[in-house]
Amino acid sequence: MFDAIPSSWQPFFQAQLAQEYFKNVLRFVEVERKQSTVFPSEKNTWHAFEATDFTQLKVVIIGQDPYHGAGQAHGLSFSVPEGIKIPPSLKNIFKEISLEFDTTIPHSGNLEDWAKQGVLLLNACLTVREGEPASHSKQGWEIFTSACIDYINKNKQGVVFLAWGRFAHEVCKNIDTNKHSVIKTSHPSPLGASKQGKDFTAFLSSGCFKQCNAYLRSQGKTEVNWNLAENQPHTLGFEF
Repeated sequence: MFDAIPSSWQPFFQAQLAQEYFKNVLRFVEVERKQSTVFPSEKNTWHAFEATDFTQLKVVIIGQDPYHGAGQAHGLSFSVPEGIKIPPSLKNIFKEISLEFDTTIPHSGNLEDWAKQGVLLLNACLTVREGEPASHSKQGWEIFTSACIDYINKNKQGVVFLAWGRFAHEVCKNIDTNKHSVIKTSHPSPLGASKQGKDFTAFLSSGCFKQCNAYLRSQGKTEVNWNLAENQPHTLGFEF
């Protein structure tokens, strides 16, 4: 089940496998897959960890559920496979990147290129029943992802946590900001992208991607190239 996950993650996974909650969530998902359609597919459940080696990890982007529509989820938060229509939140993410870096909008919502650069695209729940958002919440996934964030917090240095929306703010509340950076904005969804709060900025025009790269530079790390369009031969315009 975990064979494709890099060896650098294995201490974390072995520690979770020894705990009853993790055995329970794995059993729960196994039963769900027999009774219902569950996303992402079994082979993509651990995609975020397979795509981003722990030794290379430098940014964490936290989502909630995987997409619950057919063909959308492939194990990376906010990402969709090639050929799938770009969801509204991801459109706003691409809009913010294009504003910050004066780039064109990519035609594909596949974020695997970010993952390969050390961006962990982590959902709080790693599975969901088709058409039923939050259907796999409170089954143990949140314990798993909280443990993952804690593991990164304790065992890495100079990681940027891009916390978009109140849910992500809560997940990141115990991050040691003497060791890491937490950049808080509203959620990039159409309902939240322009909202501002007392302790966070609106996602649109936040400059969060440039802030992230500036912090990485300050830590002596390579910046993330957020521009996916440059490696895509054709781009489609979007109306925002």
